[in-house]
Amino acid sequence: MENYQKIAREDFMKFFRDDEKLNELTADDRVEIFRTILIGNSDLTKELLNEILVDYDVSNLEIIKIENGKK
Repeated sequence: MENYQKIAREDFMKFFRDDEKLNELTADDRVEIFRTILIGNSDLTKELLNEILVDYDVSNLEIIKIENGKK
């Protein structure tokens, strides 16, 4: 395993909220973080996905919630 310095939650969030530092990440880094940061399937909700689509100004996708095989 690679050696790395432990980073406190506060330091991580400070980095994450710093646009200048965040811009040091590559597009691939950002996709990796986006795909792996949530804990599990309960984190992915219709509301969250719709908010993300709005945040990224994606207008050509729609999230449909299906419960018990019905829309």
